[in-house]
Amino acid sequence: MSKPRLNRLFNARSGRAFDVAVDHGAFHEYNFLTGIEDMAKTVATLVDAGPDAVQLTLGQAPLLQAFPGKQKPGLVLRTDIANVYGDPLEMPLHSIHVPDAIEVAVRLDAVAVCVNLLDLPGEPQVREQCIRSILALRTDAEKYGMPLMIEPLVMQTKPGSGGYGVDGDTAKVITLVRQARELGADLIKADPTDDITEYHRVIQAAGDTPLLVRGGGRVDDRTLLERTQAVLEQGARGIVYGRNVIQHHDPAGITAALMAVVHDDASVDDALALIGAPADGDRA
Repeated sequence: MSKPRLNRLFNARSGRAFDVAVDHGAFHEYNFLTGIEDMAKTVATLVDAGPDAVQLTLGQAPLLQAFPGKQKPGLVLRTDIANVYGDPLEMPLHSIHVPDAIEVAVRLDAVAVCVNLLDLPGEPQVREQCIRSILALRTDAEKYGMPLMIEPLVMQTKPGSGGYGVDGDTAKVITLVRQARELGADLIKADPTDDITEYHRVIQAAGDTPLLVRGGGRVDDRTLLERTQAVLEQGARGIVYGRNVIQHHDPAGITAALMAVVHDDASVDDALALIGAPADGDRA
């Protein structure tokens, strides 16, 4: 953590970070847009809720940086576009980075940038594209002092489907996290493992690189908070959650609950008390 920008990402008291990912529109998947149809409203809600950072795309990042004052969440800038989440998939699959992303991130005053490292069964060329992107971004990131967050994602084919889902196999997650570390990540954003008690092995694979745990698909509040507590206890330096916040009936409440667990080591029951009850017709 030698780059000064990271001082604006990690909480000074806890040494941890909570980044809310709202970059889903980049991936050309209609279902990802639920809850973020009005991005200006979404970003305003998150600024009021006060997580440590918000992860946005090139096109949406100015919504966050237009807010005055120095207390707003930091910007984590998504630097690549991929088409690997569709069902059915559209071919050929790709993951392409923005060539001048680091310079754009500097102009936008980002605290870090994020790029995928995808491992898809039967599609090794996509991982090669990701590696080439990481190496290219790494050069400019070092030049400008911009922290590079690598997001290693191990995917598997969904049974009876034409799309991919997350593969939480511990050995596979460890292997890809280790590759992210070898590629020079300043931060790593990784999926939880199917057996969450083994997550300390993923932390070990990251070495001295801070690891933030990805949220993935929607789960109930207690499951989310218990999983968060479990990975933090094993050494994770924070979380990057998206749909579990932005598709929640009370985004501000779930943000407060997660911040309490991440920064104050609150109990799950105490954190749950910070979440408002759903109104009739709200999303669960």
